[in-house]
Amino acid sequence: MVLLYVFGAVALINCVYYLFFSKLAFLKISEKNISEKYPVSLIICAKNEAENLKKNIPLWQQQNYNNFEIILINDASIDETLEVMESFAENDSRIQIVNVKNNEAFWANKKYALTLGIKRAKNTRLVFTDADCYPASTEWLTIMADKFSDEKQLVLGYGAYEKRPGFLNKLIRFETLMTAIQYFSYAKAGNPYMGVGRNLAYTSNLYYENKGFMSHIKIPSGDDDLFVNEAATSKNVAIAIEPDSFTYSFPKKKKKKWLIQKKRHYSTAKLYKPKHRFLLAVYFGFNLLFWLLAPFILLTDFWAFGLGIIVMRIAFQYLIIGNAAKKLKEQDLVPFIPFYELFLIFNQLSIFISNSSEKNSRWK
Repeated sequence: MVLLYVFGAVALINCVYYLFFSKLAFLKISEKNISEKYPVSLIICAKNEAENLKKNIPLWQQQNYNNFEIILINDASIDETLEVMESFAENDSRIQIVNVKNNEAFWANKKYALTLGIKRAKNTRLVFTDADCYPASTEWLTIMADKFSDEKQLVLGYGAYEKRPGFLNKLIRFETLMTAIQYFSYAKAGNPYMGVGRNLAYTSNLYYENKGFMSHIKIPSGDDDLFVNEAATSKNVAIAIEPDSFTYSFPKKKKKKWLIQKKRHYSTAKLYKPKHRFLLAVYFGFNLLFWLLAPFILLTDFWAFGLGIIVMRIAFQYLIIGNAAKKLKEQDLVPFIPFYELFLIFNQLSIFISNSSEKNSRWK
């Protein structure tokens, strides 16, 4: 009987988090008229991204926004990245190139390269994406820039991954979806904690007020989430969830490469503010407990009550996460949400264990 009570409490806490995520799931997308109020600097840092730049620079150039510049940062590439940048810059005066050479103090550090790019920008409002990301529409830059105001100095966007065949693709996209549901919901609740560099915007004033990336300059990841964790407040953050404001990139094709990428990303979580670490740890821990306890509760004399708890918890999960998935155009993931969650939880657990004994010092 004690196990049943414990299991019920675990499921209840799961549902409390899902209820919190309803801040995104049932949020209505504004249909207000957009006006171009601010000049914008679009900043992209690239390291050995020649082929992606050939495809994506034209898409950035085609953005339906009258007043913007494109800052292309070549971060000590050894392929033709710089040559590709220069070829586009010859025919477009909006493109400015920052050629970064390796610095012994900041070897292979993306934050150092980004800092030089931010200093080069002539506009106060900065929009960031990655070299392998392309916008969902020609209105992407317009929507992101329109979220700025005198109060809103930081804009969180959705950096999605392309749909491809295979289970790994769905697992990667599910992890991306769940991360976005969390950071959007926390931001709507006035407690923002992270964003993704694939689709992010903030003002240079906010950057300089927080001394840029200096508090974590030697850490390979965190130019996006650690900066947001430090600089975001309950008042200065806006979110962009309109489908035309999404960016897309290509997910890893091999699980090993994806896990390496996730290990690097998750390694920054230990530097979040204590309240964020606590809330995220509780969410992960109680999800893990639910799946660990579920088989045992079905083997007890109270299995019928346990089954009822499982059904109610999963039904609530479908209601909230399912609606959020549709809002972020990830409908194909909905039918197997619990299945993806189960695999994701144990993959995350293995990453956390591995990260406790490994170090990484380069961003790519």
